[in-house]
Amino acid sequence: MSETASPRRRGGRLLRTGGALVVLLAVAAYVAVTYLTSQEGIPRCVVRATAPPDGKGRSYEMTPEQAANAATISAVGTTRGMPERAVTIALATAIQESALRNLAHGDRDSLGLFQQRPSKGWGTPAQIQDPVYAANEFYEHLAKVRDYPRLPLTEAAQRVQRSGFPDAYAKHEPDAALLAASLTGRSAASLTCSAPDGRPGDPAKVRTELVRAFGSDVLPGGAAAAVTPSAGDVIAVPVREVAGGSGGVPEHGTTDAGRTGDPSGVEAMSEISVGARAGAGDKRAEGAGDGTRARRGWELAQWAVAHSFALRIDEVSYADRFWRAEESYKGWQRKGGQGSAGKPSTSSGASRGVSSASDASSASNTSAAAGTAVSGSAASGTEEVRIRTAR
Repeated sequence: MSETASPRRRGGRLLRTGGALVVLLAVAAYVAVTYLTSQEGIPRCVVRATAPPDGKGRSYEMTPEQAANAATISAVGTTRGMPERAVTIALATAIQESALRNLAHGDRDSLGLFQQRPSKGWGTPAQIQDPVYAANEFYEHLAKVRDYPRLPLTEAAQRVQRSGFPDAYAKHEPDAALLAASLTGRSAASLTCSAPDGRPGDPAKVRTELVRAFGSDVLPGGAAAAVTPSAGDVIAVPVREVAGGSGGVPEHGTTDAGRTGDPSGVEAMSEISVGARAGAGDKRAEGAGDGTRARRGWELAQWAVAHSFALRIDEVSYADRFWRAEESYKGWQRKGGQGSAGKPSTSSGASRGVSSASDASSASNTSAAAGTAVSGSAASGTEEVRIRTAR
């Protein structure tokens, strides 16, 4: 026969249970607050697009490393004169193969952004782990694929990669198209990144990386301007538009950036002025006007923001907008107006390198919703992108 618990015993049990529940809730709250606070300090980049009619659009969130690698892949492609479709194919491939990380490992001897294999003739391990070289190699092989712009993305990528998972690339097409629209400059003011860590930047390193990504014609003094000794607080480096013409990245991504020579009077400062005017041989400039210059300007500006963490870039401005590291949560702001891109969200469910929206059914729909149309240089009366490194 069971014994009925006394009121005192029942009350003590309820008190202990309630106390334990309070402790658990307190621990859960502490963990949640700590997580959200720490997330605020994690450097990240995000590309956003506005998709009518709901205005919410797609977004893609990345680490600074992923953003810089994506921007390099895009810059190498446009410098070679490849169309935006080729950049989309390259980005989708790199997302699948490495999640846009420059890996030092992989299946068998696979390495780098595209998991290229030294044993299959892609280059030495050191070469393959250079993002500029790896991107050039991918585009060189892609250009040999007949009618690749008209092929399904996964088929075009597979003809280059020879992957054991030939259909794996398709799922990344919407995200890759979103990135390509931003990084080629077609979608203006669509990429923003968290602030760098406050350490001073090196303007000479910014110039060197510009030459590596866009070719020696990107500087008026050629590659020699990339090694100009520092002579003050600011550099002024006008940059021509060279999206596929002369002076692009030479074979296998090597440049003459390491040569010494006459710096052609280029003054080393912490601010770089990048002209968005068309250069000789620029395939996008043929018969084009202000829209092409504006697109080039946004390509250069968003390349700089994507590299802001690695190169300690403090401020980038183009046309009537600017991005500032200390106000990076505001995104691109209009001069004298409101910001054009919001703070990268950590509560939307988008992890770094993962789209916060479900995959779209087609790349054409993604491209159509790829954000603000390019505008700037002609309307605002400026053809310069200004890049300031942290001091």
